[in-house]
Amino acid sequence: MVAGLWVNSWIVLLVVGVITWGLMGWAAIAYRRRKGQVGLPVQLRYNMPIEIFYTVVPLILVVGFFAFTARDQTILETQYEEPDVSITAIGKQWSWDFQYDGEEEDNSDAVWTMGVQAQTDEQGNVISELPTLVLPVDKTVKIHLQSRDVIHSFWIIDFLYKKDMVPGRDNNYWSFTPTREGTYAGKCAELCGEYHSMMLFNVEVVSDAEYQDYLDELRAEGQTGDIDDALDRQQNLPGTGGSAEEEGDH
Repeated sequence: MVAGLWVNSWIVLLVVGVITWGLMGWAAIAYRRRKGQVGLPVQLRYNMPIEIFYTVVPLILVVGFFAFTARDQTILETQYEEPDVSITAIGKQWSWDFQYDGEEEDNSDAVWTMGVQAQTDEQGNVISELPTLVLPVDKTVKIHLQSRDVIHSFWIIDFLYKKDMVPGRDNNYWSFTPTREGTYAGKCAELCGEYHSMMLFNVEVVSDAEYQDYLDELRAEGQTGDIDDALDRQQNLPGTGGSAEEEGDH
């Protein structure tokens, strides 16, 4: 759907561009100064048909683009009420945490993984293991978005869709059903500080059995329950590494 909107929009714009460039070229040739001509050419103004044309046509284009975009975005933004998988993706300078939410109200049966920013060699090649979001194929997925510090943007590149993550405001990525197993690249799409370019992650779409095995591995490693709120950087005083309460104790 997103690809169709993008490609069709470009086709329309290219047609408009070709017509505009053609008219510009024709005017430059047809009304060029001929040998022996002097003075200014005849000046034309208040040509109502032309003025109506270049007012109405752009208006139709803008309204059309808006209508098709609003239609597709409404479909994409419709959230599954009862998804098969509910995940919380947390952006932080400069990496990602992923929590696979459980069924208990207090999320005591949730499991999670915490990531660190990408490490590179001298040539800029990523040499460290990236945070990985694991998804089951053919299952409905809903992703809650949170930020620990500044504005980030959650972007799975091949999904052609991104969504901002604003501190203090929960947001949701569009609900979707991955239908093809594979590995997909993700990154932060909002400039968020010095190491923004290192804020990378991978998405692994696997079979349901592999997905369940992955969750069991996280449980076995003791990575269960809700991610500790103490990791929220907004609770720390700048430059101290401690909370306001701890600073008062000292």
